[in-house]
Amino acid sequence: MQSGNRLAAVDLGSNSFRLEIGRIDHGEFRRTEYLKETVRQGGGLDEGRNLTTQAMQAGWDCLARFGERLAGFKPSEVRAVATQTLREARNRDDFLLRANQVLGFPIDVISGREEARLIYQGVAQMLPASEERRLVIDIGGRSTELILGQGRTPKVMESFRVGSIAWSKRYFPDGQFTPKSFEMAEIAATAVMDEAFDAYHPDNWDTAYGSAGTVGAIGDVLIAAGWPNGHITKEGLDWLLERLIAAQSADRVRMPGMREDRKAIIGGGVSVMRAVFSLLGIERMEMASGGLRHGLICDLLGNNSYSGDLRVNSVNRLARKFGVDTIHGQRVGKVASQLFEQLVASGKKPLEFDSERLLRKLHWAAELHEIGSHISHSDYHKHGAYILDNADAMGFSLSEMHRLSLLVLGHRGKLRKVEAAWDDEALVSQLLCLRLAVILCHAKRDPDLMGMELKRSASDDTLIRLSCRSGWADSYPQSAHLLREEVLAWEKTPWKFEVNGL
Repeated sequence: MQSGNRLAAVDLGSNSFRLEIGRIDHGEFRRTEYLKETVRQGGGLDEGRNLTTQAMQAGWDCLARFGERLAGFKPSEVRAVATQTLREARNRDDFLLRANQVLGFPIDVISGREEARLIYQGVAQMLPASEERRLVIDIGGRSTELILGQGRTPKVMESFRVGSIAWSKRYFPDGQFTPKSFEMAEIAATAVMDEAFDAYHPDNWDTAYGSAGTVGAIGDVLIAAGWPNGHITKEGLDWLLERLIAAQSADRVRMPGMREDRKAIIGGGVSVMRAVFSLLGIERMEMASGGLRHGLICDLLGNNSYSGDLRVNSVNRLARKFGVDTIHGQRVGKVASQLFEQLVASGKKPLEFDSERLLRKLHWAAELHEIGSHISHSDYHKHGAYILDNADAMGFSLSEMHRLSLLVLGHRGKLRKVEAAWDDEALVSQLLCLRLAVILCHAKRDPDLMGMELKRSASDDTLIRLSCRSGWADSYPQSAHLLREEVLAWEKTPWKFEVNGL
């Protein structure tokens, strides 16, 4: 990327939404603007795990302001992600539909481990080059990420559903601070994260680093009270707990360095921090300046710690883990890609989507289309879809993984199970090409595609036609039979598929 290019990262956290803008100066990112708004969307989940109307509106209003600032940016210059609150929200699609519009850029909901990877990447990028073993901790509004890494490479990543907003709502609902409420909150947080003890044992790291809001809020109070700058100690947390209990309630807290917007959630934040210190034997935590949004910038710059595309590595890892026949997967991917390229090039108008991006995802779906066979050959497409919908895959957002799962689910059998996608022309195109590739490669050998062409009808946007050369059906009767069955399958959808030459 050339010097002078702009980049921007948007972080939709459970407590705050953040926008980081900067320029590339001789290969390095230099911040030019930073916007932060306390939206506290994590407090807007009702008992049914739906975002309230007020919480959604607050988020939309903030993103509209961010969107105005991002006017003129190219899609390749902006990355926006959402974390735990939208991972939990049942009505997240309702929120995202408008959120994408007002921001002007797509928002990816990322998994907890993907969030952890980005956090570590952002923290490591802002630290001096070193091979020290690092423990990085990020206590957010509704989740806490723990990462072990060395230098700039994360190695062990986990996300736990415990955070400052969630714990404040649960254990300090009326804002009252008592020794008993803090004890209960710490015990509960420890119970959630107890499984982390072995992996994140003090023997496995040299230095602990804290990132993001809760760490910063606690650090600001301690520094203002005269504690050493740049780190948080167990003694400092003990002192802060005593001050909060002495205040008796959040609205009576009067401490230098304590922002008004932090008072309502400081009880939960301190409880979780103390639980982390106690569980992992931390005596001192360094305050890191990097975080999630800096990790996003690293990805935009291409400065991640892994060779090649992270998503390629994730696909390969899943294929190895579930014993996928990689040679056959590659074969199906090659055929599906060839058909998709023909389809995109056909028609009287270009398809309105990024064909290169969709081609990559189609190929990944083809490589993993048999991933469910590891569980059972019967209904393996359903098992495969479940695996992909629930797998942690570095570099992928949850929506990207869901798209792969839909392709795997729909690559064989009746099409009714993916009928919710009929309005998505791009997904329909990918799905048809994948189904055809699976049919043509059914004998697990390279198919004869000479003279075969897939085109969109010039007169009917819903009609796609496959043409075969004369004599092809006689040479490959089983493939011809399967194609006839495929024609019948599409008759029960809003789309039409025909085959000439059978």
